[in-house]
Amino acid sequence: MIGTQESLGVGASNKAMIFVIASPVGPYFPTGFNAVNLLATTDKVRAWPGGTGDSKVGGNYAPCIKPQLDANKEGYQQNLWLYGPDHQLTEVGTMNCFVYWKNENGEVELVTPQLDGQILPGVTRDSILSLTRQWNEFKVSERKVTMKDILKADKEGRIIEMFGAGTACIVCPIKKIHYDGQDIHVPLDPSDKTSQAGKLTKRINDSIMDIQYGDAEGPKGWSVIA
Repeated sequence: MIGTQESLGVGASNKAMIFVIASPVGPYFPTGFNAVNLLATTDKVRAWPGGTGDSKVGGNYAPCIKPQLDANKEGYQQNLWLYGPDHQLTEVGTMNCFVYWKNENGEVELVTPQLDGQILPGVTRDSILSLTRQWNEFKVSERKVTMKDILKADKEGRIIEMFGAGTACIVCPIKKIHYDGQDIHVPLDPSDKTSQAGKLTKRINDSIMDIQYGDAEGPKGWSVIA
């Protein structure tokens, strides 16, 4: 949606135009469904309390372009956006972030940062939470996760998979995070060394695509004939 009032200045438009575009698309990333490397960004923030981080507005994306270009120059496909002195995980580029691991209580858990006004309440995020809770095979949580938690889990071998999630790509597997001078290597599929995604990441991707293409029945109201 864009404002269309004929004026020069800064202010709310009294007219607007909304675009709805329906089009077949290819893979979101040029490399296709392949795992990505992330640069954990500590010197810049994507969103902050009281801001617009939970809204789909252009002002959230333009400031992220330069940091992403900087990450690309260093060989990373995306930024891992952090917040606060404890370096909380927020988003992966423009995607919601998910961690699949064994938590400190020994429970297999899928966790994503909670909606606190800085996280976009993505449709794909909500779809993943709904599906995995229906499967009822592991714990599903929305809560704060810090880089200290990730480093500890990596050291103890508790990370199973990590991925980003969004409308454009559905899910995007993560294979490496560079943080504070060190690399964190995230497992993919240990049973298939050629795989570019973990088993859960692939299952989520396939489940959502099957519903989108009408090959599987989704929860009531998910698919509507247009």
